[in-house]
Amino acid sequence: MQKALMYFALGTVLSFVINYFFISSENVDLDIFYAVAFGLAWGLSYYLDTPKFTLVQKLLSSFATMGLLVFVGSLIFNLELAIPAILKFSTVFVAYYLIASFRANKSLRN
Repeated sequence: MQKALMYFALGTVLSFVINYFFISSENVDLDIFYAVAFGLAWGLSYYLDTPKFTLVQKLLSSFATMGLLVFVGSLIFNLELAIPAILKFSTVFVAYYLIASFRANKSLRN
């Protein structure tokens, strides 16, 4: 759990720094929201990357988190600005497991 939180924090900070300094959006709150979505994807992917979670549980967790991101994003901003957050989340989530699939043990943890 501690490493998952570390991945969340590092992913959030790294994503925010890249977006803030290189893409230079004019809305810092939106940059933070997108960074949290990015970090949440890395942290959740790492946390769920154990044999104790089935594929169905991983998918349901992913969809629930995307729903939460859309709900929170639409409350804070609007639906049009919340959608890119789930695109960032789902891209990172799928990329994590795609990279893991190339390994013999199908996990990036070991």
